Amino acid sequence: MFVPFDSLPSSSRIWIYQSDRKFSSSEKEILSEALSTFTEQWQVHGQPMKTSFAVLHDQFIVLAADEDFNSASGCSIDGSVRLLKEMGNQLGMDFFNRNLVAFKKEKETILIPVKDLNKKRIEGTWDENTFVFNNLVSSIETLNKNWIAPAGTTWLKRYLTGEKIIL
Repeated sequence: MFVPFDSLPSSSRIWIYQSDRKFSSSEKEILSEALSTFTEQWQVHGQPMKTSFAVLHDQFIVLAADEDFNSASGCSIDGSVRLLKEMGNQLGMDFFNRNLVAFKKEKETILIPVKDLNKKRIEGTWDENTFVFNNLVSSIETLNKNWIAPAGTTWLKRYLTGEKIIL
């Protein structure tokens, strides 16, 4: 059952899907409609889940479930993955490219392929103070506190030692 995102408890579990490009206005409408329908009927073993979604920064989809109400299972999570794959195919975008790191520079979101992180750091595109979207956060609380964080406080700190990281 769909509920407003801000009505979910901060302990609610989240899944962040980053697109490989920004959404247009019409794509945001299409995504919101599909996500509304999905979250309204999202279930675990035939039981409703208290769920919601947010479309953030024109590039991210955040699905949320109040696991104190009903915990998500592998099958219910697979359903959300199927939806995002279908929407990606329909709209020509990829929500599953884990080789793109999203940085926030002023009001823009900049995507850098993991293989180019060292080069872009040396060029000055990003440093330890550049904000990065940490899509590894797993609750609304951590989304609010730690999703956008200085790169030097995230897994990216290993790129700041001056050593060349080979992937």
